[in-house]
Amino acid sequence: MSLDLIIDINKANIFQAENLILSDVTFSISKGEFVYIIGKVGSGKTSIIKTITAELPLISGEATVAGYNLEKIKNKHIPWLRRKIGIVFQDFQLLSDRNVYDNLAFVLKATGWKNKKEIENRIIEVLERVNLNFKGYKMPHQLSGGEQQRVVIARALLNDPEIILADEPTGNLDPETSEDILELLQEISNSGRAVIMATHNYNLLKKYPARTIRCEKGKAREVDQSAEIDFSSLMD
Repeated sequence: MSLDLIIDINKANIFQAENLILSDVTFSISKGEFVYIIGKVGSGKTSIIKTITAELPLISGEATVAGYNLEKIKNKHIPWLRRKIGIVFQDFQLLSDRNVYDNLAFVLKATGWKNKKEIENRIIEVLERVNLNFKGYKMPHQLSGGEQQRVVIARALLNDPEIILADEPTGNLDPETSEDILELLQEISNSGRAVIMATHNYNLLKKYPARTIRCEKGKAREVDQSAEIDFSSLMD
C-alpha cells in the first residue's frame, strides 16, 4: 500500500448478515481524492460505506483503511479507525435539544476532548470552514436544510479525519443547495482528505464529474470516465 493510498480494498465480498450484497469489490482511493459511488437504492452503496467504517465486518477479501487492516481489526481498535473518518448523513442526525455549538461540543467531549478552550477553538475553526461563523448559537430547527448539512460537515471535520464518507448528503436538499454542498465537499477533498460521496443525484454527477464507482447487479465497478454514463439505467 503506497503512502498516498488511504483506502485499499481487494477482492472483498460484502455481506449484510448472511446475504451477499457485493462480490469481488476492488478499488483504491488516495488522499485528496474525490470519488462518487453511484447505483440504485439497495445496490450496495451504503454497504461499502459501512464496510469502510467496520460497521459491517469484512468476512472475505482484503481491505486497509487509514492504516487499519479490516480483516484483522480488533473491536477495541474500531473507535480509533472511526476517529480517522468523518461521516455526513442524508438526514443530518443533529441533536434537536441543543444549539449548533453544543452539538459540536458533544461530539468532541464524547471523543475525549476535555480542555474547554481547545473545544471552543476547534468549533470556531470548523464553523468557519463551512461558512457558518455566526450560527453557533442557533438551534437546528432555526437553520435551513443547507445550513444543517453544513453543520453536519463541520461535525465530520471535528477530529481532523483523513476520510469523509458522505451518504446521499444532498438527498434532502434543493438543486442549488445541493451544488453548494458538493462544492464544499470538493474543497475539503482539495485540502488533502479523501471524500467518498454515495449518491443517485445524477444531475450533480453530470455537472461535477469525478472518478465514479458504480454498484449494479452485485458488483462495484469503476466507470470509464471517457464513456457516457447511462443515467436512466440507474434510476430507482
